[in-house]
Amino acid sequence: MSERAAPFYCPYCGDEDLRPNETGHGAWECASCNRAFQLKFLGLLTRGVQRNDREGDAI
Repeated sequence: MSERAAPFYCPYCGDEDLRPNETGHGAWECASCNRAFQLKFLGLLTRGVQRNDREGDAI
C-alpha cells in the first residue's frame, strides 16, 4: 500500500483540524490541541476470516 491513510479526527481531542507532520510517514499534528501523533499499521491477525454459512463471515 503506497497511499497515506489519513485519520479523520485527533485521538486526543476529537477535532478534525489535522495536518501531516514533517517528522515522517504516518505522523500527524492537531492544530486544535497542539499535539503530534503517529499512526502505524502493525499487520494482519493470524486468525484471519472464517466462513460461517449460517451468519455470514465471522472474524
